[in-house]
Amino acid sequence: MGNSSQPYADLSIGNSEWRISFLYEVMHYHRVMTIKYRLQREGLLGGWLRDLAVAGAFLTRLPFRPTPPVDMADLGPATRVFPLVGLVVGTCGGGALWLAWQLSLQPMACAIIGLALTAWISGGLHEDGLADFADGIGAGDQARRLAIMHDSRIGTFGVLVLIFSIGLKVMLLAGFAAPGLAAATLIGAAAASRGMMPVLMFALRPARVDGLGRDAGRPTKLETGAAVAFAVLVLFAFFDWQPALLALVLSLGATAMLGWLAQRRLGGYTGDVLGAAQQIAEVCVLIAAGAYAT
Repeated sequence: MGNSSQPYADLSIGNSEWRISFLYEVMHYHRVMTIKYRLQREGLLGGWLRDLAVAGAFLTRLPFRPTPPVDMADLGPATRVFPLVGLVVGTCGGGALWLAWQLSLQPMACAIIGLALTAWISGGLHEDGLADFADGIGAGDQARRLAIMHDSRIGTFGVLVLIFSIGLKVMLLAGFAAPGLAAATLIGAAAASRGMMPVLMFALRPARVDGLGRDAGRPTKLETGAAVAFAVLVLFAFFDWQPALLALVLSLGATAMLGWLAQRRLGGYTGDVLGAAQQIAEVCVLIAAGAYAT
């Protein structure tokens, strides 16, 4: 009897070993796939966070510290998060505007405070680009235009265009009846307008062989599309659909016209052209929001 039961005992032991081996393989596969998924997820999230740090370091004075250290070539891929950087800048400016309103300051004073803080955070980068573009675009030949725009000094046309653009933005923001509405409009305009810059970087060639455009590189279709998508999401999140749609049409139309002018007069885009695009698009968003303000 003892000998006849031995095969069954061996079979039972073999089945147990197979089950243990199978369970081990399943657990090992699950562990490997979990680690792989986590690494992919962390890599994806880390890529977005790094791009945000890169864009913030280039576009603001805020203490963004991307690691490892970056150079200009990292800016092209980071253009996809430009609107998110604008969201941070606009939130600071909108918060300052709202706080000034709570102190019972005049609406124009509140608007100036909010805009002044956004300009300080961005280091006046975009305002400087708009002024340089206005100074240089009317010169007689392309080389002269680029030389004037490269000059750090500001001319008459640059001063005038800043007065007109900032004055228009102050008046539009001061026209809102409630501080929350004015603050939200400033936030939306700051974010959405920064989504227009990658469009020009993708559509045009750099005008200089040694400027920002050549060093930053051209964003891909996916990166450009992500920037525009973020801009659209911001517009429809902060405004009703009518002003959001009008702001989108005006911003894209103004960006297209600016790009056409830059291509015709400069042979492509420069950093100043990108700054001008942001400022003009910001005005377009404020105009659209103001047109539907009640």
